[in-house]
Formats: sequence, structure tokens, C-alpha cells
Amino acid sequence: MERICSRFSAAFPLWIVLGCAWAWWRPADWTWFAKWIEPGLGLIMLGMGLTLRVADFVEIGKRPGAVAAGVVAQFVIMPASGWAIARGFNLEPGLALGLILVACCPGGTASNVICYLAKANVALSVLMTMCSTFVAIGLTPLLTKWLAGKYLPIDAMALFKSMLLVVLLPLVLGIAVNSVVGRLKKPGKVRRAVDLLGPVLSVFVIVLIVGCIFALKKAEIAAAAGPLFLSVFLLHASGFFFGYVAMWLAGKDEAMRRTVSIEVGMQNSGLGSALATKHFAEYALAPVPSAISAVFHCLIGSLLAAWWRRSSK
Repeated sequence: MERICSRFSAAFPLWIVLGCAWAWWRPADWTWFAKWIEPGLGLIMLGMGLTLRVADFVEIGKRPGAVAAGVVAQFVIMPASGWAIARGFNLEPGLALGLILVACCPGGTASNVICYLAKANVALSVLMTMCSTFVAIGLTPLLTKWLAGKYLPIDAMALFKSMLLVVLLPLVLGIAVNSVVGRLKKPGKVRRAVDLLGPVLSVFVIVLIVGCIFALKKAEIAAAAGPLFLSVFLLHASGFFFGYVAMWLAGKDEAMRRTVSIEVGMQNSGLGSALATKHFAEYALAPVPSAISAVFHCLIGSLLAAWWRRSSK
């Protein structure tokens, strides 16, 4: 069972590509999930919270510099890249908003799997993902309003309330449940089940979210394919590249360079999709960059992981 779950989670890029292909050819099979996008994201955050322990927060105190470096890189490199690409390509307002929004989101949990495959620092990756997620509760609304406000009116407070509802609340609930489980006589079995099934559930829900966006926005994706695909590709390529270069310039070791590169390059696309769908529904292209983002960052991350893994032998 453990091997099956691990292999399923590691094949996340494959499921994303297959899900998007299915949604493209048979949209009716996926559009039903539209009303479940936000609850689905909350479920993913709950799953993440269930894997967090007090020891994880203690661990941050043992290496605050390394964690802070990754989180700062996350919220400097990606938002700056998103804004620069939107400006440079003079993107249509809805597309620019969607690109900047996903650029301002925290790192995605899939980065932890990619770090494992790339022989990077998995423990540090988990800490960076956790910290960037908590920091994003405040920074994602503020950065989005600051960088995308010139294109369209942004209600930062509404975004902040959504972050509290679909990110902070499920995370805190998950941590609380984990603490209760820790007081059981035999918590090991419950925690092993959560650690095994949590990633599987996250992969499944993210594929549903991305596939649903593909199905709902098929016409818009086809109409804006050129600038859409190029801008999202450049966003993630910039994240992976500058994340690595930043740590190289800082004199960090190879494992740290790979970890930050992956953390910066891989976004929580599900969060971007949910926020864009709820708050910017009147702009047809706003949720689309997040859906495309999930495909690109998984593919780029997987290719880099394979290359780095081979070079480590």
C-alpha cells in the first residue's frame, strides 16, 4: 500500500497532463467540479495541516536563515517575474491579473515530491512550503493588489478573507487534530495513514481543480494560446532559474540551491485557481494561468529532477 501511494504521488505530473487532456477533449466530464473548487482547496490545506507537528515549528528555529532565504526568494522572484512578464508582453488585463495572482501564491506541496526526486533537501522543502503558505495569507492579497491593481480593481480584503477561510482555518484545524491524535495510545497508525493518503488526496483534488478550469475555459485557452502558454512558461522558468542562481550567489551548497529553485519555481496553482474563480469570475482569462501553471511547473520540475538525480550518481 505504501509503495502504491508513493508511486501515485510521484507520478503527479503525469496525472496533471492526462487530466488536462481528458478535460480538453471531454469538458462535460469535468465542469461539475466548479462549485467544489474552493472546498477542494480547503481539503488540501486540511491535509497539509494534518501532516504538521509541533516539532516542525521547532525545526524552523534551528535553521531560520535557510528557511527565510527560501521564503524571501519565493515572494520576491516570482511576483517580480510575473509583473515583468505581464508588462513586457503587454498582456490583456484578465490574463495579466491571473499571471500575477499565481506568481504571488506560495509554493506548492508538489515541490516536496520533486525535491525528493531531485535529491535536494526534502526536510527544508517541507519547512519552506509550510512557512510560505502561512506568510501568503497576508502577502498574496497585498502583492496582488500592488502589482495587478493597475490592470483591474483588486479587493485585497476580500482576498485576505478567502485566504483565512481556505488556507489558515483548515491548516490550524489540521494541526489541532494532529495534536489530539498525538495524545492517543497508538498514534503511529493514524499518522502513517495520513502521511500516505494525504498526498494522494492532494494530487487527486488538484487534478480535479486544474481539469475543471481547462474544461470551463477551453475556448479562452484556445483563443489566447500563444501569449498564455509563453508567459506562464517564462514565469516558471524564471522561478527555477533565479531561485538556483540566488542561492549560488549566496554561496549555498548544491542541495540548498536545488531546494530553493524548486520551491520558487513551483506555485500553489490550486490556490491561484480558487482565488481567481471566486473573486475575478467576470474576467474570463483570470483563472487560466493558474491551470496552465500546474502543468508547466510539474513538467519543468520533473525534467530538472531527472537531470539533477542523474548528475548526482
